[in-house]
Amino acid sequence: MSDGTTGEQRSSDRADQHDTNPGIPNGWFAVAFSRDLIAGDVKPIHYFGQDLVLFRGRSGEPKVLSAYCPHIGAHLGHGGRVIGESLRCPFHGWQFDGDTGSCVQIPYCERIPQKARVRAWDTVEKNRMIFVWHHAEQKPPSWEVPDIAKFADEDWSEPRHFELEVPVHMQDMAENNLDPIHFQFVHGMQMSGETNISFGNEGRFLTATTKNEQDTPYGKFEMELITHTWGLGVSSVETAGMPGVGLYMFTSTTSIDDATTVTRWLMTATNNMVDLAGEEWFKGVTRGVMDDLAIWTNKIHRAEPVFCEADKLLVEFRRWCKQFYSSPEQQTETQK
Repeated sequence: MSDGTTGEQRSSDRADQHDTNPGIPNGWFAVAFSRDLIAGDVKPIHYFGQDLVLFRGRSGEPKVLSAYCPHIGAHLGHGGRVIGESLRCPFHGWQFDGDTGSCVQIPYCERIPQKARVRAWDTVEKNRMIFVWHHAEQKPPSWEVPDIAKFADEDWSEPRHFELEVPVHMQDMAENNLDPIHFQFVHGMQMSGETNISFGNEGRFLTATTKNEQDTPYGKFEMELITHTWGLGVSSVETAGMPGVGLYMFTSTTSIDDATTVTRWLMTATNNMVDLAGEEWFKGVTRGVMDDLAIWTNKIHRAEPVFCEADKLLVEFRRWCKQFYSSPEQQTETQK
């Protein structure tokens, strides 16, 4: 029975109940799958609470600019056209370089004003995704998106793609991997084995490894569930332990705004396992996230949660997350 409120009203009510929303973290975040953008494509996108435009130059390189022309404010993503490695405004034809954001041509004027520029966002394409660097203080990238060799390895299957938008703060999604108790109550799975955490790249990268012995049709093996997290926006989950056999998921979770998130996954398995267990695993993890969706859609972000002694992994993860946020006073990012 309906409670008489709309989904939009409920979302607003939940936002009002956030203790203190941590804002949008700094780091690398996927804004598209590579397959979704061919040379010459122009797409309006909205991430980090800002309107942006994504396009692929004629060289094949993806570019991201802030959306609004400094001239009279046209949206470059609606009717803009790729010219080489630049983007032409649909309103008066001003042309903006995809790497610098500088205006490189005004078709009816020889002198280009010094302020004729839009913000160019650091963009890289790796692992079949297009990533953008977000920093609230507009600081340059301080680490790189990892290269995942499995996506070019002929022993691994062609990856499956999955994408989901969720009305929740991205950190609430990210911390699921270090919340073993929820697997029992949300997914009906009993997690066993102790999880060990290690850090790399001056603490920016986190690796969590859980070991347990499993009986398989091929014998008993010491299996490992290995979760790598590179900042808050990029992570992977790998099942390993049987020689020459593996399951692997690479993900990027991106803030649309401070209360809405999109997650993109690539899932692959070794060719010798994809027919035996890989397809079932792909279906299982995508079905499982729908159980999480019911929780995420109706929860609030607790900035100061009440933890119990069994929550040590969550406590450690929350502590690690803090480094990726600028303080409110430092969040001086301008929308150009």
